[in-house]
Amino acid sequence: MNAAVMPRTLVALDGAELARALRTGIRRLLQQQEYINKINVFPVPDGDTGTNMALTMHAVLGQLREPRAHAGQLLTRVADAALDGARGNSGAIMAQFFLGVGDRAGHLAELTAADLADAVEGGAKYARDAMSEPREGTLLTVLAELAVALREQVAKGGGDLLSVLRGGLRRAEEATTRTTQQLEHLRKANVVDAGAQGFVEILTGMVDYVATGAEPEDALPAVVQHDTESSAGEVADLTHRYCTECFVTGLTPDGTVDRRALRETLSTIGSSLVVAGHDRKVKVHIHVNDPDQVFRAAEAFGRVEGQKADDMQRQQESAHHAQRQQVAVATDSAADIPEAWLEQYDIHVVPVRVHIGNHSYLDKVSLDAETFFRQLAEGTVSPKTSQPPPGDFRRLFEFLASHYTAVVSVNLTRANSGTLGAAETAAARVSARGGVHVVDTRNASCGEGLLALAAAERAAAGGTAAEVIAHVERLRPYTFTFACPTSLKFAVQGGRIPPWAGRVATWLRMTPLICSHLHGKVGIGGVLFGRQNLIAQFARWAGRRIDPRLRYRVLIGHGMAEANARTLLARLRESHANITSGEVVPIGTALGVHGGPGLLVIGLQVLPDDLEAAERLIPVKVP
Repeated sequence: MNAAVMPRTLVALDGAELARALRTGIRRLLQQQEYINKINVFPVPDGDTGTNMALTMHAVLGQLREPRAHAGQLLTRVADAALDGARGNSGAIMAQFFLGVGDRAGHLAELTAADLADAVEGGAKYARDAMSEPREGTLLTVLAELAVALREQVAKGGGDLLSVLRGGLRRAEEATTRTTQQLEHLRKANVVDAGAQGFVEILTGMVDYVATGAEPEDALPAVVQHDTESSAGEVADLTHRYCTECFVTGLTPDGTVDRRALRETLSTIGSSLVVAGHDRKVKVHIHVNDPDQVFRAAEAFGRVEGQKADDMQRQQESAHHAQRQQVAVATDSAADIPEAWLEQYDIHVVPVRVHIGNHSYLDKVSLDAETFFRQLAEGTVSPKTSQPPPGDFRRLFEFLASHYTAVVSVNLTRANSGTLGAAETAAARVSARGGVHVVDTRNASCGEGLLALAAAERAAAGGTAAEVIAHVERLRPYTFTFACPTSLKFAVQGGRIPPWAGRVATWLRMTPLICSHLHGKVGIGGVLFGRQNLIAQFARWAGRRIDPRLRYRVLIGHGMAEANARTLLARLRESHANITSGEVVPIGTALGVHGGPGLLVIGLQVLPDDLEAAERLIPVKVP
């Protein structure tokens, strides 16, 4: 055997050695991310376990780049990072495992085999205690088996870390293989538990490092691999649709969170509950149909932050799309899109954050349009919107990149929001084989929704990422958004209309229109005179922007004014036979916060089949 790969003899791991071993294990997990996604069938076959474990461990990597001589201190930092970065059921369990390991070994400068066995035992117990309904045949089983195996190896007199770890790895691999027969979901799909397999990948990498001292180069992120194999399992009807997560931090005088009471409260409203963390900070993971119910219940136990809710039904459909298309399409919730389009074209949406008083919501997920506009009308507190954090985009991009060749995200105009910048930041951190591409729609609301639809149509037709992007960019100058508020109060409060303009318009009984502009700014673009017959006036005003030589499709948005929206659509179609299709959709908070209840929005787009004619008849130069 070559001297460079001769097995080493180690009796203890200091912080530097432990960091290298963990880095090697995490690198191996990242390389197997796609495979782990493919075998994810329990508790839901949504194909994201690999992504969730990878994102959780990416957070840990940040604590491993700076060498620390003290192993216990390193483990404590690793545990905190895992908790902060925990994603999904498997990520929350892994975070809790590391918290247990850190609690047992945090005082030790070096870890002997006996120390490691004791720490893993503590971690396995912590992980099990975090679950409301622990199930055998999962990651919990493998962690418990590993703890027993390490204890047995040490009891036999094993002092050499490599031999003890190899014995533990063999037991973990055997336990993982047995999971296929322990859960009916796994048996039917003939796969092992995805979370268990992910942990075995980490452990295998760590054993490889301890054996050789060779750490793979990890200066660059691992490429998210994608292959043409179908995911295991089948699309299932879900009892609970949203994978919901949040952090809860203590607000009591001693700053603690009653984890047991929190777990008991949440266990009555969902499934797959994990309450990970420590007395001062808790990570909640649960599957529910109403994410806001989780966030509201958690508020009784502390400050709620970091809310997220993933649509597992849509994730299932993506994981099992059977190569219908190469490119996944994403957008943000500022795009107003009928639910039927989202489902038909598998468009993925990252929600905008909405803050009303002391409560934070996820637009169109934990805050529906009716509730939002009711609170807006009551006017006790002015809602504020904020862009999704880059982590929300990254989680989605990582998942989609493992199931599609490439990802194209079409987003809210850069001129009015940092949402597109957040998407770009996330895309730069995801190294996907076909790339993650972010496109500025230079639009909002219904116009942004029409461009997302156009991207999804081209992707569904088999278009490459470059073709999808080119299609959106060609349509962009021929896609418009016009919005007519019934009151100027909210437009002034939201900054879309200056206060002076609001005062002048009110005095003159004018209605300024909020419009998209070619350069991307959404602001005043027209005006209606008088307050009577606004629907008819608005229809005539928009109709003057419709070229009779081209065909169009129209999307009408409304702020809790569906009857008026349908009247507006009917008027437009009666006056313009070249409008070939029209839909009505409730609008979300992004434009709704500026228009208020009664807001009407027209999204107008030249039919894609008429693009060549439009470019010939109406050449456009963007300023």
